[in-house]
Amino acid sequence: SYLPCSQPHQIIMKSTIGVLVAGAIASLTETNAFAFQSTQQSLNRAKATSMQMSSGDDDSSSIHIMVNGMPGPMATAAAEACLRKGLSLSPIAMTGPDVEPGTITVSDDVTGKSAEVRLIPATDEGREDIVLSLAGLRESVGAKNVLAIDYTHPSAVNANGVFYAENKLPFVMGTTGGDRDQLMSDMESRDAFAVIAPNMGKQIVAMQAGLEELAEKFPSAFAGYKLEVTESHQKTKADTSGTAKAVIGSLKKLSDDDFDLEEDIKMLRDDESSLAFGVPKEAMNGHAFHTYTLTSADGSVQFQLQHNVSGRTVYAEGTADAVKFLASKVKSGMDGKVFSMIDVLSEGALE
Repeated sequence: SYLPCSQPHQIIMKSTIGVLVAGAIASLTETNAFAFQSTQQSLNRAKATSMQMSSGDDDSSSIHIMVNGMPGPMATAAAEACLRKGLSLSPIAMTGPDVEPGTITVSDDVTGKSAEVRLIPATDEGREDIVLSLAGLRESVGAKNVLAIDYTHPSAVNANGVFYAENKLPFVMGTTGGDRDQLMSDMESRDAFAVIAPNMGKQIVAMQAGLEELAEKFPSAFAGYKLEVTESHQKTKADTSGTAKAVIGSLKKLSDDDFDLEEDIKMLRDDESSLAFGVPKEAMNGHAFHTYTLTSADGSVQFQLQHNVSGRTVYAEGTADAVKFLASKVKSGMDGKVFSMIDVLSEGALE
């Protein structure tokens, strides 16, 4: 869905790990869319930004990010975060095929920075136009200084990925859904530069990394335990949480549970259910509340992992960090590679 995002995002992230053993509980809580009829004026502004660099490739403002999916709230939040972290926005971007073309102003309330971005619907004609416009932008600011962020729609994931790869446009894929195995195969066969991950939040990425390591070191440590998962998101989220799928993958290795990703996840997408699950009323339009529970066969032992996020800031900030990380890899001269957010975190690139 593509919805305007006019309000600043607030985030409260709460991670809770609870262990219930024989009636005793210990917990750890931490309150934590492409077409473009290029106007010379837009390209001149981009070129002027690039020429203002005194420190060359090390200056983040030389990097121009095409944030695709605006005016959807997640894409808009990512664009705001890019401005906040010193990056420049491309004067062109892709929007949904049913969205009217036009120009929007992206503004970051923290720094006061703003940028005008022309949104072009992702139609067949639009994709042809964007290729020409992309060439003009690259000529103006340098081919290695143009990257993309994708927060579009699950149904567009695979087609967009191939488009980016075939046009040698490095990208960060924050959109979940689509055929992920095919996406990875398409990118690797085309030597594409990309960061692809189901979640862009630093703390959640760290949690995922820890679970993956735990599952590798101690497989079947929770053999015989039953896994239950409930996840709540805003009603506009079309697919099952990619984060939930990744976490479940690790928990299944630990528990040997025959949990079915398609059948067993309890998805909440209506306000009444989300409120009953503990989501604040003010977070109905943007949240991610997940609870994973492992219970022993006799019910005497229970482990629970919970991560609750209100708002989009944590994801937007991580996305901006990921695109900066990817830009550094592109400029290093290495061959194209698909990275994960764990790679970004491992190099200390999440601020």
